[in-house]
Order: sequence, then C-alpha cells, then structure tokens
Amino acid sequence: MASASYVETQSRPAAFWGLLVLGGLFMLAAFAAFLHFEHSGHVVTGMDNQIVWGMPHVFAVFLIVAASGVLNVASIGSVFGKPAYKARAPLSGLLALAMMAGGLAVLAADLGRPDRLIVAMTHFNFKSIFALNMMFYSGFFVIVAAYLVTMMDRSLNPYSKVLGFLAFFWRLALTTATGSIFGFLIARNAYGSALLAPMFIIYSFAYGLAAFLIVQGSMYAWNNLKLDERILARMKNLLAVFVGAALYFTVVMHLTGLYFAKQEAYERFLLLDGGMYTAAFWLGQIVLGGIIPLVLIFAPGATQARVIAASVLVVLGGLAQMFVTIVGGQAYPLELFPGYAVSSTFQDGVVNSYAPVLGEFALGFGGIALAFLVTVVAVRVLHFLPQDDFAKLNAED
Repeated sequence: MASASYVETQSRPAAFWGLLVLGGLFMLAAFAAFLHFEHSGHVVTGMDNQIVWGMPHVFAVFLIVAASGVLNVASIGSVFGKPAYKARAPLSGLLALAMMAGGLAVLAADLGRPDRLIVAMTHFNFKSIFALNMMFYSGFFVIVAAYLVTMMDRSLNPYSKVLGFLAFFWRLALTTATGSIFGFLIARNAYGSALLAPMFIIYSFAYGLAAFLIVQGSMYAWNNLKLDERILARMKNLLAVFVGAALYFTVVMHLTGLYFAKQEAYERFLLLDGGMYTAAFWLGQIVLGGIIPLVLIFAPGATQARVIAASVLVVLGGLAQMFVTIVGGQAYPLELFPGYAVSSTFQDGVVNSYAPVLGEFALGFGGIALAFLVTVVAVRVLHFLPQDDFAKLNAED
C-alpha cells in the first residue's frame, strides 16, 4: 500500500452530529415499522400470499448486490495492481461491509419472526439456495473484514493480495448465488433463467461503483478537495462500461424471453401492459438508470458533480430494476396449467395487486441509514480518505 496514504476527514463536529441524528431518525422509523409488523403481522403490509417479497426486499437485495459490486474497486487495485484504485481499496472494503450489513438487517427485520434466524444458522439444507446464501453472506463479512485489516495495517500488507483474490472470487460466487435465488424459481415466468446469475453480477458492478462514486465525491466535498481529473476520467468511463453492459444483458434477457412462445405473455406484460411495472422498467431502469447516466458521462466537459449525478441516477435505476424483477415477477400470475386459462375465486390467472405501505419504505430506508451510519462513523474515526501518489499514477500513464 505504499502508493497511497490515508488521512482523517475534517472535524466539523456540528455537521458530524447532524449526520448521525439524520441517520438515527431513519433508523428509529425503521425500528418502529419493525415493531408494528412484528406485533400485527404482515397482514398490515402490502404483501400477501401472492406477493411475499415487497419493498423491503427491493432495498435489501439492492444493498446486498451493491455491496458485492462496491468491492470491485478494491479488487481492481489489489488483484490487478492499479494504483488509482489501490488507494481507494480500504474505502471500498468499508462500504462493502456497511452495505451488506444494511441489506441483511432489512431482510432480518422483514422475516416476521427474526428469532427464526437461529434455525437458519444451525440447520442447513444444502440443496436450498437460501441456505447457501447464508454461508456466502457470513463468509463475506469474515473475508472482507480480514482483507480490510491487511490493507489498513502496513505490517500485514503482504497478505493483502491473497485475501484480495479470495474476496474477489467470493463476491462473484455470492452475487451468482443471489441471482440464482430467482434463477432457480422455475414456477415463475419472470425467473427460471440461467441468465439471471451473470446479470446480477454486472448489475452489482454498476450499482456498487455508482455508490462508491457518491461516497467518494461526498468525502472530497466535505474536505474541500477536488478529485484528480485523470482518476475521475477512469472511474466515470468504467461506470459507463458497467452501465452499458447492464443494458446489454437486459436486452439479451428479454430477447431470449421473446424467443420462447411460453414467455411471450410475460414479456408483453412487462414491456407493454404491466402498468406501474412497465413504467418502472422503461422510465426507471432503462431511461433513468441507463440512458441518461451514459449521456451525462459522455457529454463533453464531464465534471465531478455530473458524474455524481449520473451515479445517483444509476442507484435509482437499480432500485427500479429490483422492483421490476422482484415485485413485478411475482405480480404476473402463476401458470398452473400451461395452455389453459385458469379462473377461480382465489384470483387465479389475474395480475396480483401490490400497494406498499409507509412502513415498508421505512424498513428499506433503515437499511440504507444503517450503512450510512457505519460509513460516517468509520470514516470519522479511522483514516479512509485516500491521498494519491501522483508519481506512480504518472508512471502508470
């Protein structure tokens, strides 16, 4: 790690405590929602026995996928030896742990019976993708924490590369497993595709790098610093590659669906007739989260503010993508008898309705608030603001 140094952020105690209070308010709202759902049951939410994963899962899965992707910055530095990214590896590891904690906290709070996590942690069904994900999530914390220690403690730097390789492959496996949760659900027309695993990997790259750029830009602004134009150019171009790749995989996914006759009805539902799901797909995922960020990145004279704006849009587009994938995929009716029209008093054959309540959003934003608070405190206490070694950057150029 000799190519970079790390310094404390500026003091500003009033602003620091203000951020803690802001994050704490969101956490308090999330806790109140959790107590309400725990006492009354999920009947008070917008979820039912048709749509069992609602807005909390949208936020949770987004945070988990982005946590895997944000570690890509550290991987490029430690595994591939790029000095510009190596200086940012500790901040990348911190964000990965914070976002994973936030995502898993939302999942635990939305279980209805969080105490049953003890069963999940002590009894494993190795044929269940959910059980495998429990192992991947736990291993992620251990490996990334150890990786972070080796980067921050100079005496342990020789072990950083080995742990960097391990973290790199572990997070790829983790994101593959997360995408496979949906890929293995063959009963749903929206899922049951091997393409979902690589799609979630490339989504994680885009969402994670966007989140990293937002945090990095905020830290530099907090300390009245300006990011070097060469580093900004590299990172914005990498974000464009990831966003473009995400759009490409989305196109491939839906062209594949249109190729198979059994998928045509679902594709029509999502692309044309799905109401808010169609709007979330085209306006949220494609336009807001894909096309506009690419325009902002490639327009002449890109500034740090514009790159951060593009990153914010990518994050919003990512939430839209998760909403379309998770909720939209459940809204489309199950095909119980292929080739036959099914109708009954149990709402068979009709699009399932879903109207999330305020508490569901409170849980989701509570996960973001937890990641935010962990990051704010860690950045305040430890040295996470990267200082680049421009001599090495010049040599690399």
